[in-house]
Amino acid sequence: MEKDTNSVMKSNEQDLRPVDSLADHTPSENDDHHDVAAPQALFQKLSILDRSLTPAILVCMIVGVVIGEFVPGVQPAFDTVKFYSVSVPIAIGLIVMMWPILTKVRYEALSRILLSRRLWMHMGISMILNWIIGPLIMLGLAWATLPDLPTYRTGVILVGLARCIAMVMVWNQLAGGDAEYCAILVVFNSVLQIILYSPYAVLFVNVVGHTEQGVHLAYGSVAISVLIYLGIPLLAGVITRFTVIRLKSKEFFDKSFAPRFSPLSFIGLLYTIIVMFAYQGHHIVQNIGSVFRVFVPMILYFVVMWTSAFALVFYLARREFRKGNTDNGDFTYELAVVQAFTAGSNNFELAIAVAIAVYGVGSDQALAATIGPLVEVPVLLSLTWVAQYLRVRLQWGAPTQCKNGKV
Repeated sequence: MEKDTNSVMKSNEQDLRPVDSLADHTPSENDDHHDVAAPQALFQKLSILDRSLTPAILVCMIVGVVIGEFVPGVQPAFDTVKFYSVSVPIAIGLIVMMWPILTKVRYEALSRILLSRRLWMHMGISMILNWIIGPLIMLGLAWATLPDLPTYRTGVILVGLARCIAMVMVWNQLAGGDAEYCAILVVFNSVLQIILYSPYAVLFVNVVGHTEQGVHLAYGSVAISVLIYLGIPLLAGVITRFTVIRLKSKEFFDKSFAPRFSPLSFIGLLYTIIVMFAYQGHHIVQNIGSVFRVFVPMILYFVVMWTSAFALVFYLARREFRKGNTDNGDFTYELAVVQAFTAGSNNFELAIAVAIAVYGVGSDQALAATIGPLVEVPVLLSLTWVAQYLRVRLQWGAPTQCKNGKV
């Protein structure tokens, strides 16, 4: 029983398993024996840092808002230190948060992954979810819930267009998703973001949304933001991983270096949240009514996109098993997590940077964009627990092994 439990309920501190093992995963007969106690067992197997993440994030959100409201000159202080349109304090937090996560990615295996049919299939699914369905859903929700608040609606739309390239790595790690596939989809969406964000913003805000005057977004500003938020920690992660492995060994990296280095990501996440909420704390308090209204399309968007992507991969997995493809690893829990959190999260840093650059730091558009992390962090953090629960309660194996014979 202990072996079965360990095979299903992996800790977030577990080493990244080889990509080839995704195709080799077959459900054990003991998978039927998961019971109501499984979520508690999952919680017990999490590290101290992971268990304290939820209350720590909530505390940091409150601290950030209090700082923004009661400490004078916080916003101007952040704006005085900028690289192009990117706030340096925010960039530092994101780099520190992403660095340990990107260090764990097994880059030495990427050449093999890039040759797999599975990767290109999931990239196609991701592109449809992120660049066709996602923006349209956010546009529809923004208009349905904020018809009388055009400025806030614009900020919400800008958030919906920015695909996540940072926090998704955190959510994927907490939910036990496949790190290599997540890293590749992040890079893929980053490239598309550089190409598509500007024309998408003009199309969805001006043409489709019929909102306000012209929006002039430069490709250069978007590209710089993406390179800072992803490029620097990615480069640092590659250099750190191969340097440590070369100077020591792979075993030393996995068993000694990575466990000690990983908490830096936790610190970077909490710092980033404090800075983000301090940045707009005063504006949030002064416009609390409109802020709560903006919560509605944001929450609906995150839940609808996450649920749809997760359900899609689970449906495809069940369909493959019904066809008798029991050895097919194209649609596993790990890949469902990657697709769900990639589709259900957004690059609020980029949306905020663009909203501030175009409309100003005190604008309603910037405030609406800032509400993105206020909603996204607790909602997606909760969804990591939902994912871990569904990992246990749903049957990811063959139909004949389903509990009580149900498919």
